[in-house]
Amino acid sequence: MEAIKQCYAVTAELIEHLKGESEKDTDKISNLLDKRQLTLTLLKAPETEVEKKLGQAILQQDKELLELLQAEKRSIQQDIKELKHKKASNQKYVNPYQSLQTDGIYYDKRK
Repeated sequence: MEAIKQCYAVTAELIEHLKGESEKDTDKISNLLDKRQLTLTLLKAPETEVEKKLGQAILQQDKELLELLQAEKRSIQQDIKELKHKKASNQKYVNPYQSLQTDGIYYDKRK
């Protein structure tokens, strides 16, 4: 009974952290996911009605958690894409002739 309550609590904390408007701490998310994984391995088959209801609630939380984690992943991917674009733009500004192709240049060796 204790493991299922702990799993429910950790999952709820993780969802609240992901729903928060402030900057998300990836270390805290990772730690909470690890803690949740440990509690999931301790779960056993529900024996009472209370455990069954908590199990159903955890399944609902899991769906919501999956959507939030996917949204966070998309956000991180977008940030990486923007950072790469800014880096490339900055490099073109610093050295504008770096990307020029030199193929087709004719050198006249005669004097």
